[in-house]
Amino acid sequence: MNYKKSLLLILILLIIDQWSKIYIKTHFNYGEIVEVFSWFQLHFIENPGAAWGAKLSDIFPISDDAGKLVLTVFRIFAVSGIGYWLYDLIRKKVSGTYILAVSFIFAGALGNIIDSVFYGLIFDQSTERHVATLFSDEPYGGLFYGKVVDMLSLPLIDTTWPSWVPYFGGKSFSFFDPIFNIADMAISTGVGILIVFNKRAFGPTKTNSEATNELDQTEENL
Repeated sequence: MNYKKSLLLILILLIIDQWSKIYIKTHFNYGEIVEVFSWFQLHFIENPGAAWGAKLSDIFPISDDAGKLVLTVFRIFAVSGIGYWLYDLIRKKVSGTYILAVSFIFAGALGNIIDSVFYGLIFDQSTERHVATLFSDEPYGGLFYGKVVDMLSLPLIDTTWPSWVPYFGGKSFSFFDPIFNIADMAISTGVGILIVFNKRAFGPTKTNSEATNELDQTEENL
């Protein structure tokens, strides 16, 4: 997988991710839910912190604003590191599977960092009664203080425990509560590729001559 194919994949994922976020942000009230299927919903929320909504201020004695700034700066360095990792893999001509996986991860990480860096600067606040405006005169935050937009929900199981179950009987039970976005899906896909196709991704790197010979052999067989 070369630079052009990797960049094309990243660009496509970024466009889909940002389009979906901007659409949800400018068409949904905060917390609004639209059921597409019984097992799939659009549920608009925003994540001001890290994964699962965690905040640095919940762990360290700092303000929410300071924690958000530190987290965003950390994400920028992390995305830069992943970008260099991808560049180095392509330069070394490693397995196409490996490059594909890291391209997914980089696109997802970059998609979410765009929210964190710019969304507080270009949107006003989403509320249960107000749909946000793009390029608002009254933005809800500032540069580096944006919130990540999430909207994909998969309530695969939403039921109630049978009354005969000890302690849990009669209580509600749902499976897969996290709400996520296209960028999160891209990151998960990349990690999944590395796990499932581990041997193919981390196998020995072919030299240019080996790759050419393999291609010639394939053409002869055809």
